[in-house]
Amino acid sequence: MKKVLIPTKLDKTAAELLIAKGYNVVQDAETALADLIAANSDAEVLIVRSEKITPAEIDALPNLKLVVRAGAGFNTIDTKYARKKHVDVMNTPGANSNGVAEEVVAMMLAASRHVVAGDISTRAGLWEKKKFMGTEVTGKTVGILGLGHIGQLLVKRLAGFEVKVLGFDPMLNAERAKELGVELTTIDRIFAESDYISLHIPENDETRGMINARLFEMMKPGAMLINCARAGIINEADLRAVKATKKLIYCNDVYPKDEAGEKSIADVADLMLPHIGANTHEANFVAAKRSAEQTIAYFEQGITTWVVNKELPDGLDPQYQKLAYALTLVAHKYLAGQQPARIETSFYGKLAQFAKYMTAPIEAAICTASCEDLPAPAAAEKILESRGVKLINRDVDDSKQYGESMTIDLVAGGDELKQVSVRGTITESNMMISRINNFDKLYLEPTGVVLFVEYADEPGVIGKIASMLGEKNINIIDLRAPQCLKSGNSLAVFKTNVAVPELLIERIQSVVNAKLAFQIEFGN
Repeated sequence: MKKVLIPTKLDKTAAELLIAKGYNVVQDAETALADLIAANSDAEVLIVRSEKITPAEIDALPNLKLVVRAGAGFNTIDTKYARKKHVDVMNTPGANSNGVAEEVVAMMLAASRHVVAGDISTRAGLWEKKKFMGTEVTGKTVGILGLGHIGQLLVKRLAGFEVKVLGFDPMLNAERAKELGVELTTIDRIFAESDYISLHIPENDETRGMINARLFEMMKPGAMLINCARAGIINEADLRAVKATKKLIYCNDVYPKDEAGEKSIADVADLMLPHIGANTHEANFVAAKRSAEQTIAYFEQGITTWVVNKELPDGLDPQYQKLAYALTLVAHKYLAGQQPARIETSFYGKLAQFAKYMTAPIEAAICTASCEDLPAPAAAEKILESRGVKLINRDVDDSKQYGESMTIDLVAGGDELKQVSVRGTITESNMMISRINNFDKLYLEPTGVVLFVEYADEPGVIGKIASMLGEKNINIIDLRAPQCLKSGNSLAVFKTNVAVPELLIERIQSVVNAKLAFQIEFGN
């Protein structure tokens, strides 16, 4: 009889389903996690909500085979250490989405109509009706950053308010957006035109601190910003500096740590909740039910669909997942903000049998997520599908002798069809981008900071760019400059010692009349 330990306030349906199947279930949300684990060290399954599962907890459970996160985010679980200890980690994506979407609507209404302050005042015996003049949501413009499960449900929940919805999602295509009733646009326009802005984007190196002074200054006086995503995407100091002068309203439900104590955002938040977006009976029930069902399917049928830390199969070098991520990152940047309607892939040689393991890094690159904690392949496929993106894995002709290489094409729809094709491989244990569109023999290692500039071929352009970089004391570590005879364009690719400021990239594009100019920080 397998023992399942549930050290959290999870709906009782999980325990009931597991017990009915013969599992020994211990559910205790009151005892300290360390003490509970010590008393149940023979547990083989751990089902958690937001509890931190570190190497210490994993080591204290020598029989542990499976950790299930009853919810989507699994950043509180050390998935890499779990893999090292041959422990599978699952999540239940989508189980909490509606709860968070409804929480956003609740915060919009509560802050717009002074519900909390009005309640406190009236209970105190006061009658401050004039003080609590509110605003209506109906007919306003709502901007949503991130149109995944939660963002799309928020659009549906707002439908009755007859709002205009502006959306930004680097992955949602125009057709799917039209179905939802969302006008896809830029982040800048969302901040400039919206009366309400709701954030539903991940926190990673690219998004951390991205909601900053520049965007706050664009907001309408009295506009409302709601953050039920991640604390780190907001630059608190910038919000603090501009909030009073623009009379912005800020609602917050996320913090660096989910724990008691003073919160740094308290002085600028008009409404604060203790990260309760997923804290509904319905979300708890769905997450509990799915946790139990996935556990049973895992042991009885060997179904590992939702395992997020799968050990790669024999014969697949993990570098190839990083390569797929890097190639997609470049292709997506080349689209210059257009959302892909279709992804077409080609995997040559022995890579063909591992195609499904490339779906997650491809999806992560388009969603501006990290390549470190990838979703399960099936979950990545569902994410692509929810954004209206079609994934096609093409049959390949190995007689071309491309070896173990891959080609990733992104195709954007809309008024003008645009396709970007990038090919790469692993050589001498290093990733290499060999081709971007018709710029062949590029031979670029996607590491560090890389500046891409495509321009109409003419003498002296590379010198001009190098000079502008030198003026800012930016050192060029490597340079690649392939030409495309068919288009008459050249591609200058500079690897630099530090990041190039956005204003300088804009200046470079203007001075050399470049077709496009962008930078990617690949990391090491």
